[in-house]
Amino acid sequence: MNTKLCAALLGSLSLSACATVPANVLGAPSESAAVTVQILAINDFHGNLETPQGTYTFVDSGETRRARLGGAAHLAAALNNLREGNSVTVAAGDLIGASPLISSLFLDEPSVRALSEMGLEIASVGNHEFDRGTQELLRIQQGGCEKFTLREPCAVEPFAGAGFAYLAGNVVDSTGRTLLPGTSMREIDGAQIGFIGLTLQDTANLVAAQATEGYDFLDEADTANRLAMDLREQGADTVILLIHEGADVEGRYSLAGCPEVSGPIVSIVERLDPSISLVVSGHTHQAYVCNVANSAGGETLLTSGGSFGGFVTDITMTIDPVSDTVSSVNGRNVAVDGSAGSDAAIESLVAVYAEASGPVTNRAVGTITDNGERGEDCADNSAQGLVADSYLAGANAALTEPVDLALVNSGGVRADLSGADDGLLTFGELAAIAPFGNALIVLEMSGAEISAALEQQFCEEGPATICTSRIIPSAAMQYTVDRALPVRQRVTSITLGGEPLDEARKYRVVTNSFLVGGGDGFVQFTQVPEIDNVGFDIDALEAYVAAGSLTVPVCGRVRDLTPRS
Repeated sequence: MNTKLCAALLGSLSLSACATVPANVLGAPSESAAVTVQILAINDFHGNLETPQGTYTFVDSGETRRARLGGAAHLAAALNNLREGNSVTVAAGDLIGASPLISSLFLDEPSVRALSEMGLEIASVGNHEFDRGTQELLRIQQGGCEKFTLREPCAVEPFAGAGFAYLAGNVVDSTGRTLLPGTSMREIDGAQIGFIGLTLQDTANLVAAQATEGYDFLDEADTANRLAMDLREQGADTVILLIHEGADVEGRYSLAGCPEVSGPIVSIVERLDPSISLVVSGHTHQAYVCNVANSAGGETLLTSGGSFGGFVTDITMTIDPVSDTVSSVNGRNVAVDGSAGSDAAIESLVAVYAEASGPVTNRAVGTITDNGERGEDCADNSAQGLVADSYLAGANAALTEPVDLALVNSGGVRADLSGADDGLLTFGELAAIAPFGNALIVLEMSGAEISAALEQQFCEEGPATICTSRIIPSAAMQYTVDRALPVRQRVTSITLGGEPLDEARKYRVVTNSFLVGGGDGFVQFTQVPEIDNVGFDIDALEAYVAAGSLTVPVCGRVRDLTPRS
């Protein structure tokens, strides 16, 4: 299933519009000993077996292009077209999880098979690899049909497990033992290359608490440097870090360069030992390739390939195994636009699962009307409002004592309401909006505790930014924010049913199990009493849509009044 490494090429391959890193140790490689290695990298595939409907806008050779990109069959063909010489295919996490129904309905088994068959060899875990818990992640790696979730495994065919190695070097239990191996060593034509795989340290805040129970997530740079030292002691000529953490760049998608680069991965790279010559990153769903300063004052190549199989990063590294020298590392992002064709075997696999999921995906659930009304200063959207309203309806249908309001994190709503344009919502469209299968939990919270939870949205000073997610309420509740105000004073008003929220009163609040576990950093939800579990979010959303004709919610439940400079 994995592509075997071919015979070595001598000399380095030149790539147009590339970033280049000089040798990471003193000395020049002897020409006779030089080994050229190609690294093909992807990240954040998220089970996108079919080409996503949306388009990407990016600059290619000075021209702005807008195109649909990705899909497993096109990605496999692009990888096959790019491969040459000593080639290794790697990934930087979130290959599964938050996936379209064609993959998620089958626990992402078809995506794992497709990635294996297209030649993926080594991948770091990402936060979404933990969505269904550590036991299910181990099953994804090892194979088998043992059931750890509500869905039935092996529903279409036996599951052999990943044909690639997941690495999780900073995911440790109380004894310090990693959930999965942290490193892998590959010998390529006499050159020893060490690979490290990490996820972001904040992973535990991005999944339900029970999904990572018993495991801690260690500092990324400290762990990478320690593991790099281990690999060097084992004889590695250089080290490559695969890490599910990323950057933000101007324009989001760059085939070369990192315009106005910022974000957590930059400070991580700046702390890395120079023995790490390449960092393949992810998580932010952006595309970039550039050099970033490292701890020794040199430079390390940093890359990311967008998301959903939209780009492949084609990287060339030249190594002298005699002198432990990397003379160059350069790369470029290649758009997966279908120009390389479509892989027939992967196309056939996708067709099997499309047919299997079709009756579920295309099943009509209910009607919805857009009356054209639009809100002002909106910091929320219609899909988020629909999900919050469904939470409240589901909780009130399950309980005899009424629930006052519902709250949903904006990051838990993964699609917009464009599916409502035809006036009909299918189960596939609802599953794209709410793909996580979170439980709905009713809490008892005072008005002051609700206010404190809303204040936990904000990071940084003047004006503050949203840390990870906004909190979106059900229809009867509205609140306003001013991000320019001081800490814990940024929520400027909260009303429920048109009346100010009473800080002393106890309210019954329904939200999802992700937030109840402190997800997205909302620790306030972990500190209040739980009243009841009232089912699952997707079931509540389906029942709400099926109950009767709906109108597209008007945004403006959350209004951002921050003065514009």
